[in-house]
Amino acid sequence: MTIRQRDRQLTGVLQLSRRRFLHTGIAATMYPAAIASGDPTASEPQVAEPRATSGDVRCEPSWEKRLTIRVSPTPTSDADLVGANERAIQAAVDYAARRGGGTVHLLPGVFRLRNAVYLADRLRLTGSGEKTVLIKEPSSASPLIADSDWYDQEITLADAAGFRVGDGVVLETTNPHNGGHDVVKRTLVARSGNRFKLDRGLRKNFWLSGKSKASTLFPLLSGDGVRQIVIENLVLDGNREANDNLNGNYGGCIFLQDCRDIAIRDVTARNYNGDGISWQICHDVIVERCQSIGNADLGLHPGSGSQRSVVRNNLVRDNGNIGVFFCWGVRYGVCEKNRIEANGTGVSIGHRDTHNLIRDNDIVDNRRVGVLFRPERGRAFAPHHNRLEQNRIRDNGPADGVAVDVQGEVEDVRIVGNQIEETRQPMQRVGIRIGPKTKDIYLADNRISGFATMVDDQRTG
Repeated sequence: MTIRQRDRQLTGVLQLSRRRFLHTGIAATMYPAAIASGDPTASEPQVAEPRATSGDVRCEPSWEKRLTIRVSPTPTSDADLVGANERAIQAAVDYAARRGGGTVHLLPGVFRLRNAVYLADRLRLTGSGEKTVLIKEPSSASPLIADSDWYDQEITLADAAGFRVGDGVVLETTNPHNGGHDVVKRTLVARSGNRFKLDRGLRKNFWLSGKSKASTLFPLLSGDGVRQIVIENLVLDGNREANDNLNGNYGGCIFLQDCRDIAIRDVTARNYNGDGISWQICHDVIVERCQSIGNADLGLHPGSGSQRSVVRNNLVRDNGNIGVFFCWGVRYGVCEKNRIEANGTGVSIGHRDTHNLIRDNDIVDNRRVGVLFRPERGRAFAPHHNRLEQNRIRDNGPADGVAVDVQGEVEDVRIVGNQIEETRQPMQRVGIRIGPKTKDIYLADNRISGFATMVDDQRTG
């Protein structure tokens, strides 16, 4: 396939994304345009008058009103449920889910969480903008003082003072067989002294020899295997100073695993001791007009295997590690019109992340690198066929830093029409660095200024 053919293929994906679901309400599953529109010129039979038929969600009518449940942290006549914690929100989510989906509207106020809110299919979770804040309670941690086998459904803690029934917990141990780090997320559902029953079996061995421990850590919003979700108009605060770190493969202000058809709009994810928003093996995710600020690790984390993510018009600022992190096998994604500022690294793309477009972003004042193409484990794992276009990349990295660093055995990367500038002292700074093992790196129409070296091309021949 030629570069032009690949560009046309990606352009088709982008055009599809602009017509996608979730403009105002619950996600609609994507189907051929002719079926959805009743196009009389199409060859296949058309659905001209859609009806609600049992079990058929393909061409359901667009209903004017759906179920809405209002939740308030304080008593008010506008609320259907009152409660200032995750239990009230979860009750509303579960009620909507049992009736086929709907809207849960969080009214103004502060909700304090001791466990995640677990999302359900066909749900719209909306707040009242900056007036609705979900904040994580401080975490507690304790080592285990009794061995628990993989088939067990209970743990015994050395110090249970900070643990309550209903808490979300993370269990960590060193695997006794291979030395790896095992992590399991569960909920405490019953208690006798310092013994707690879990909502599900462990499925891992938590032995004293592995220095096993439990911590009250969890994502604020969690989705596992759900689809057709809208999250919008609220603030999520991870209370970073009072909580231990939780890796972004397991948590964040929002954490999604094996989900599809998701829209996250006008959400602030801040101060989490981990990632702001993380989605793993999730497809057709839109994150737009959000703020991911002051999180310890990654701002936005399109995770392993995620296809067709759209990250647009967001502010990603002051995250401790990386602003936008393309994990493993992230493909056909769009990252555009974002401000990615004052993070460790601005944008990082690597392990089999192919056919992505990074366009029209402001990538400024990041401490290590503006945009990094990671070296990875050789050609088979490199981030090929990606495009970096029309971005404004300014004042990134230390005295010997690099604005755009293309490393490893990456091939077929287009770096076109970017404004790459250094307004501090040139020092030993480099505008674009192209590693010696790269191939077919295409540069055109970039405006590069203020660096000691504008382009450092380390290829030979």
